[in-house]
Amino acid sequence: MKLVNYTLQNQIEYLSDKKSTKFFKEYLQTILEDTSKPYYQRADYIGLSIDELKHKINVLSKDISELQALKKKLSTALELSKELTAQIFEENGIDRIDGNIISSLTINKPTSKTKNVLTVKNENEVMALGYVKFSVDYEAVEKAMNTKQGQNELKELVELIEVTQTTPAKIKVNLKRDSANESSETDEILITEKQVA
Repeated sequence: MKLVNYTLQNQIEYLSDKKSTKFFKEYLQTILEDTSKPYYQRADYIGLSIDELKHKINVLSKDISELQALKKKLSTALELSKELTAQIFEENGIDRIDGNIISSLTINKPTSKTKNVLTVKNENEVMALGYVKFSVDYEAVEKAMNTKQGQNELKELVELIEVTQTTPAKIKVNLKRDSANESSETDEILITEKQVA
């Protein structure tokens, strides 16, 4: 487990749309221009700094999933404990116990709520009576607009607007399949880089 962040990794983590990126760009430029280290070591430093952030995000996603599952389990356990405690109180003829730190334990009376659940036995007959909902099939309209007949039929009824969404260029870190054996040399280089900065 890596205990110290790379200097570049720290700078990446603090990047924001609302902050200036000038310092980050300047630092990245100095790494690229540092000819005292071979190009592949500089590439490893940049790539591993970016990949560490990706790894952190994956760990957080896993932690969030585990916490959500734990929350659900604990919520179920809490409700079950309340029900079982109420059962024991009722079996022993207890409707209230006063506490010293808490005010008291009391039993809530059971409640019931009634609601109607509709089940359609024959959908075709129900729709034939007029109980049906219509909406525009956007996918079919888009396909029709690619044909001359569809364009003629729909030209007065629909408007097709071309929207261009630009995604800025991003770096992609391509790790070697067996990068674990080669990481010690790169870690040493990166620690040296951190001390220099």
